[in-house]
Amino acid sequence: MSKRLSVGNLPHQMTGEQLQTLFSEAGLVASAKTITYLHNGQTCGFGFVEMKTLAESQNAIAMLNGRHVDGRPLVVKADRPQSKCSFGRRSRNGR
Repeated sequence: MSKRLSVGNLPHQMTGEQLQTLFSEAGLVASAKTITYLHNGQTCGFGFVEMKTLAESQNAIAMLNGRHVDGRPLVVKADRPQSKCSFGRRSRNGR
């Protein structure tokens, strides 16, 4: 399990500071950021939060997954490590 959490279904006006404040209810937050569109700076509806400890990340999932914020139920999960992208590579048989 990761200390880093992915958070989906965020309200589009939520800022990283507001996300940090929300998750501080579950423990110490190392970092919090929302992902925004480049063209208008509005939140895409998801973000990432890193808690200080594994126990705090598990507590955050238990406390905040499904909680309604501005009428939207949050989706809070442990963030999976990124897999290596094979974009542009060919398979061994040349196809």
